[in-house]
Amino acid sequence: MRLTVKNTQGEEVDTIEVDDRVFGIKPNRAVVHQALLAHLANRRAGTASTKTRGEVRGSTAKIRRQKGTGRARMGSIRAPNLTGGGVAFGPRPRGFVQRLPKRMRRLAIRSVLSDKAAEERLQVLDRLALDKPRTKDVAEVVANLGVSGSALIVIAEPERNVLLGARNLPETKVLPAAYLNVVDMLSHRALIMTVDAVRKAEALWGGERALRRRAPPAGEQISVGEGG
Repeated sequence: MRLTVKNTQGEEVDTIEVDDRVFGIKPNRAVVHQALLAHLANRRAGTASTKTRGEVRGSTAKIRRQKGTGRARMGSIRAPNLTGGGVAFGPRPRGFVQRLPKRMRRLAIRSVLSDKAAEERLQVLDRLALDKPRTKDVAEVVANLGVSGSALIVIAEPERNVLLGARNLPETKVLPAAYLNVVDMLSHRALIMTVDAVRKAEALWGGERALRRRAPPAGEQISVGEGG
């Protein structure tokens, strides 16, 4: 498929041919959903912790005698129903890590890229280079492209001036192509990529990496699909 290339003034200057296996596949929404949940789960620290009645500080002596007072039976002052006591069924440190096969992660990224391209929410820039880290310059580029709302700007390699220039823009984020992920793409309405970033994405998730091969049965040719 072909994508239109614009300059920083918003003018169409060229078109480029892109890999259909990266920008033109049918999105696999189930895999995208699973990759999204895994990414969000992996962000969790899992360090929340509470103390049980056996860990809080306090006397172990029985508060009052068992019978004869007319009051409820009560044992330790560290019981969960008392102020300052332990917590019943509270959170404990645990791991939330979810691991996805490489093929699923790559398929999820290609699915979101293809969906952005199909819905015309993908803008391709010929280049994005700033002499100084000025927020105004980045805001002008985004406005010239006709982008309203949140925007994710993807560049081929980390560039300090672009990163600093965009960090004060609300709902705008800059990412190197190698760090492109499902959560950031779904969190921003528009996706802006430089031509070099597009080629970087094709190198990372296209070509042979986008092919799934299986051993053919006897007398059958190898088939190539869109998955993994």
